Amino acid sequence: MNAQLTPKAAFQETLPTVFGYLGIGIAFGVVGQAAGLSTLEILLMSLLTYGGSVQFVIISMLLGHSALLPMLLSTFLINSRMILMSMTIAPYFKNESLFKNLWIGSLLTDETFALGMNKTNSTAGQLNFAWFNTSNLIAYFAWAVASLLGAFLGNFVASPQELGLDFALVAMFIGLLYLQIISDQVLQVSLQLAVVTFVLVLTYLGLIFIPANILILVITLLGCGFGVIIKHAFF
Repeated sequence: MNAQLTPKAAFQETLPTVFGYLGIGIAFGVVGQAAGLSTLEILLMSLLTYGGSVQFVIISMLLGHSALLPMLLSTFLINSRMILMSMTIAPYFKNESLFKNLWIGSLLTDETFALGMNKTNSTAGQLNFAWFNTSNLIAYFAWAVASLLGAFLGNFVASPQELGLDFALVAMFIGLLYLQIISDQVLQVSLQLAVVTFVLVLTYLGLIFIPANILILVITLLGCGFGVIIKHAFF
């Protein structure tokens, strides 16, 4: 990443993440088509709900004939981590209008959040609307196009897992994490690795006792708290 906060720089830096969206988006489209959703319904879900993991959950709940309220609650719980992410990036846009802040928050994803935090390592801790909005829009339309493509390919792909499509998003996050660790000029690598290890262990143990939908939020809060504590105590 460079120090430029232009739409062109955002396009170049966000483009590699598109492959992750393509893999998981196509997988979602295939699953949605297999579940009986029409191509239009799959596209509208990606445009309106716009949440990778939660869309798979919604499909499973639709197949289980779940009521509307449990589906809404599950959607909120799974995506509640976005509240924390939005609070983290909000200070970068305090001089922007309320509409621009709401717009950035509405299209924020795990990937654009990670890219944004990584970008601050090259810009002396600065972000702007032009860069972040471009990154968000690329992610938004890549997800929609991938879902639509998956819906069309649903008749020809019996199992997305056999093609490794289900691992595309995981691989992308591993890459983003690696880039964040090696490029951060403020936090020591040992501190970052300690937090990563803490989160991994808690996630492994937490899956035994806590529903996955809630675990994401719990681990996020505990991981942030752990990082703050050991930073002030040992670093």
